[in-house]
Amino acid sequence: MKKVLLVITMVLCILGFAAATGQQDNGKIRVGASVLTSSHPFYQAIKVALEEEAAAQDVDLTVTVADQDLNRQLSSIEDFINKNVDVIIITPVDSDGVKGAVLKAQSAGIPVITVDIKANGVDVHSHIATDNYTGGMLAGQAMAQYLNFEGKVALITYPEVQSVRDRIDGFKEQVAQYKGIEIVAELPGRTREEAKIATEDMMTANPGIKGIFGFGDDMAIAATTVVKERKSSAIVIGFDGMEEGRNTVDADNAFKAVVMQAPGRMGSTAIDLAVKIAKGEKVEKDIPIVPGLYIYGAGEVPVKSDLSFDIK
Repeated sequence: MKKVLLVITMVLCILGFAAATGQQDNGKIRVGASVLTSSHPFYQAIKVALEEEAAAQDVDLTVTVADQDLNRQLSSIEDFINKNVDVIIITPVDSDGVKGAVLKAQSAGIPVITVDIKANGVDVHSHIATDNYTGGMLAGQAMAQYLNFEGKVALITYPEVQSVRDRIDGFKEQVAQYKGIEIVAELPGRTREEAKIATEDMMTANPGIKGIFGFGDDMAIAATTVVKERKSSAIVIGFDGMEEGRNTVDADNAFKAVVMQAPGRMGSTAIDLAVKIAKGEKVEKDIPIVPGLYIYGAGEVPVKSDLSFDIK
């Protein structure tokens, strides 16, 4: 009887150790990932890359989709913590709102990686993102060149998200050097429909708008639709450069240029980092991914050191 009890005790200890280390019986590294949304091609590409790279590296990956709902994302992170995964990957719904959940994960000994969007007020293990500030500057330069350095401009924003704030700030810095360009309006447009309404409102309040910067493909496409409906001569500059965005730029319309990101590379890099972290290896704290520029009539173009480019 004592031998039986001893065996049971040893089994329970082994199971307890497995749970404490976050490893399953099969020894796989366990990763939990919460993605901001599945309705945008950019985040769809991140999700697919996460899954493909996890399969390639034999990682046990659980992906949840927050659908731009902070509470849903916080609930997913709590679940990952309770399951004691090895690493958590997040594309935050709200840069400020995820702070508490990230701190809780870290208190439980679980490293956190953020992708695309920063978590404010907390020091994560690693952050992978487009250099959004430089990308915003590149968008500002594109706007300036297409407007011949003169005209009133409106911005479609997403103030809750740090990466978008970086794009907007970079855009503003770049156009500030051109005295002929004036930013006359800014409104949030978190979805394509909201961006369409924002564009309509800004163009109604400011009839002389000559350029619109949309922080994402959806926003730029929405603005392009409004420009066409109003038969305006305004031009649109976007950010993301997914297939639909590039295809819209290729057509003869207001959407003239889009800053291109690499979401697939972000997703695969996140899994690669998670594996290294789980194995105790050191990784870089910031992984910047430099964006490119795609323009009407030429596709992706070389960008000079001063961010200027040749319009074909």
